[in-house]
Amino acid sequence: MRRIGLFLLTNLAVILVLGVVLRLLGVDRVLDESGSGLNYTNLLIFAAVFGFGGSFISLAMSKWMAKRSTGAEVITQPRNETERWLLATVQRQAEKLGIKMPEVAIFHSPDPNAFATGMTKNSSLVAVSTGLLQHMNADEVEAVLGHEMAHVANGDMVTLALVQGVVNTFVIFVARIVGHTVDRVVFKNEEGHGIAYFVTSILAEIVLGILATMIVAWVSRQREFRADAGGAALAGRMKMIAALERLRAAHPQPLPGEMAAFGISGIRMDGIKKLFSTHPPLEQRIEALKSQTH
Repeated sequence: MRRIGLFLLTNLAVILVLGVVLRLLGVDRVLDESGSGLNYTNLLIFAAVFGFGGSFISLAMSKWMAKRSTGAEVITQPRNETERWLLATVQRQAEKLGIKMPEVAIFHSPDPNAFATGMTKNSSLVAVSTGLLQHMNADEVEAVLGHEMAHVANGDMVTLALVQGVVNTFVIFVARIVGHTVDRVVFKNEEGHGIAYFVTSILAEIVLGILATMIVAWVSRQREFRADAGGAALAGRMKMIAALERLRAAHPQPLPGEMAAFGISGIRMDGIKKLFSTHPPLEQRIEALKSQTH
């Protein structure tokens, strides 16, 4: 639950800090119409610029952040047979998918894990842990690489950034409308924005931010099923099932910080916490693959 809290707080903090800074700078005043009402067009543009801006800045920095947080080392010149095999396998999968060869990296972790990130499908990074290479055989690693390459080919990083941008825009837009309404209707403030607007809009951002996180997490879970199917198409359905079975038995720890959402297995959650999970349970993913008829 602590990791979920950190994830939520990080996303909410971005919106809240931005909102406070903009209010202190007086930027919110451009949203007024003669001091008595909101200019909804200006408000929507304002919300979209900052909602999508933050999301795509994070996307643009994703490879740098991933390398820094995990210590992933990009393979430029293979030093052994394992690294040569990794490069050859990813190259073969990239050609099959019709995308450019991504950077391939290894990061030190005893847990079997892998992730893919990057701003576009032709400028991406695929990384595997040392624990993955030690605990899985070649067929299972091939399937994991196929899963990550499917994420890249499907443009999942961009898709999630777009979804995050939409919900961020919604949060900023609706929170200010709620704050404005309470300020005018409940506290009868007829000019400018008073303290009620400030407090109410922040509270609305917190509540809406939690709901927004649930939406993004749901979209992410659907993309995981699709990436599993993509990995099965590239490496073989039984190899993909075997890789997920291996992960289920290993109970790997999630990746550090915000990178947890990018790991192949995600964080196991129960009860209401499932609503904030970026990955479906491994049991569901395995069953989905077993139920495929082709």
